[in-house]
Amino acid sequence: MIDYPVPIGRPKEGSAGLTGHWRVIKPVIHYDKCTKCRLCYIYCPENTIDLLEGFDVRIDYDYCKGCGVCAQVCPAKAIEMFPEVK
Repeated sequence: MIDYPVPIGRPKEGSAGLTGHWRVIKPVIHYDKCTKCRLCYIYCPENTIDLLEGFDVRIDYDYCKGCGVCAQVCPAKAIEMFPEVK
């Protein structure tokens, strides 16, 4: 993960624990379609998308609640929402 000097809060385990278990649908990134625009990172309301070397992104499923904002803002339709299997 890239450590940028940007004042963006990262999710931490709090009194609610790991909040990813609330999810009923799960975003999946299709890296072959991803244009690396990082709009998913910018618009994620929970800051659960990490920036990686080479402009790649990764979803932190421990905290992602499955809101789908990342899939909605992706211009390449590289993020698809799937039912969560537990």
